[in-house]
Amino acid sequence: MKNQVLWITLSTITFMASCNSPTKMENKESDSNMEKLKITEEQIDHLGITDVNHLSAASKRALKWPIDLGNEWFIQFGPLKPLKGDLAYEEGVVRRDPSALIKENGKYYVWYTKSTGPTQGFGGDIETEKVFPWDRCDIWYATSEDGWTWKEEGLAVPRGEKGAYDDRSVFTVEIMKWEGKYYLCYQTVKSPYNVRVKNQVGLAWSDSPDGPWTKSEEPILSPADNGIWKGEEQNRFMVEKKGDFDSHKVHDPCILPYKGKFYLYYKGEQMGEQITFGGRQIRHGVAIADNPKGPYVKSPYNPISNSGHEICVWPYNGGIASLITTDGPEKNTIQWAPDGINFEIMSVIPGVNAHAIGLNRTADIEKEPTEILRWGLTHVYNNGDYQSIMRFSSARKTTHTAKGESKK
Repeated sequence: MKNQVLWITLSTITFMASCNSPTKMENKESDSNMEKLKITEEQIDHLGITDVNHLSAASKRALKWPIDLGNEWFIQFGPLKPLKGDLAYEEGVVRRDPSALIKENGKYYVWYTKSTGPTQGFGGDIETEKVFPWDRCDIWYATSEDGWTWKEEGLAVPRGEKGAYDDRSVFTVEIMKWEGKYYLCYQTVKSPYNVRVKNQVGLAWSDSPDGPWTKSEEPILSPADNGIWKGEEQNRFMVEKKGDFDSHKVHDPCILPYKGKFYLYYKGEQMGEQITFGGRQIRHGVAIADNPKGPYVKSPYNPISNSGHEICVWPYNGGIASLITTDGPEKNTIQWAPDGINFEIMSVIPGVNAHAIGLNRTADIEKEPTEILRWGLTHVYNNGDYQSIMRFSSARKTTHTAKGESKK
C-alpha cells in the first residue's frame, strides 16, 4: 500500500486586491479555490499525518513539499575567530563590512570600511560629530597569504570632495573582477548626515587590485523618489507616502556577472520603515546593466526578497543563491533563484552569527550549494563604538544523535 496514489483536494485562499470591484470578484470562480494534489501513502507516513480528511494548514503546506527535501543547503555556523596582523582588533579604530575575498598574485585581497573615533549619534552636532560607526569612513584594503594574518595595504577609495555625492562617507564595499579589471561598488552619503538622508551607491574601477581607483562621477544607483516625508522634522518614521521598498536608502551593493549582464543586488530601506513580526521591514532588490559601469535599471520584479539585511549572494547551478539574515519573516534562510530574481527558500538555518559576510570567491561554487560559506570574513561589535573584522566558518549538518548513540 506504500506506493498507493491518493488524490487530496486542498483549499487555498486567493487574496484579492482592495481595488478589485465586486463585478471583477464575481467573475472569479471563488475566493476559495480547490487545488488537487497527487500524493502517496509514503508521503503521508513520512509527514505523520493522522487523517487525510482533516488537514491543518501546516499539513497542507507540507504536502506540497517534495518527499525528499534533502539537507544539501542546511548548514550551521561555527564561532567567530579573530584575525592576526593588522586586522586584529585595534582600540579606537572601526574596521567592518569586509568585501568578498579574491586571490591575486598569490595573496588574498579584501576591502573594508574604516574610520576612527567614537560614535556620538544624532543628538549632537551632525556637522562635526560621527552619527554611526560607518560615518566619516573611507575604503581601505589588506592582503594575506593564508586568510588569517593580514597586512593593511592602505587607502583604496576615499570620500569625495565637499559637495560631491560621496563627501560624507563611503562604506560597505564589494569587489568584482571582470575581464582583467576590478570594480568596487559601495554605499555613499552626502553631508549633512541626518536621519532622512538618502544613501546611494557609487562605483570605482582599476586595472589592478592595488589601484589606483577611478570613481564614478555620479551614483550608479539611487533610492526611489516616490515617497513623501511628512513635515520638516528630522523623523524618518513620519511619512505621507512610504513609496517603493527602497524609497529611503539603497545599501550593501554587490555586482555579479550573470547571463551576459551585470546584476547589482542591494538592500532597500523604505521611508517610514516599520517593525513587523519578523523585525525590521528590510527587503532586497536587483538592478541590471549591460556594462559593469552601468547604467543600472531596477528590475520591475523588485523587491525580490521578503527579508534580509546585508547582501550575500553567489552563483550556483545556473542560478543565484542568497543568504538572508537578521530581519524579516524569512530571516535565517538560504534561498535560490534559477533566474536570479525569483527566489525560493532552500533551507532554514540556526541563527547566523556572521553578518556583513565577505565570501571567499576562490571557493569551488559548484562543489556544493553552500561550499562558498565554508569560511570567509565578517565583523563583530567589540563595543558600542568599535568593530573589527573576524573569520567565520560553517559546515553542513547532516545528522543529529544523542550522546553515545550510533550515527550509522
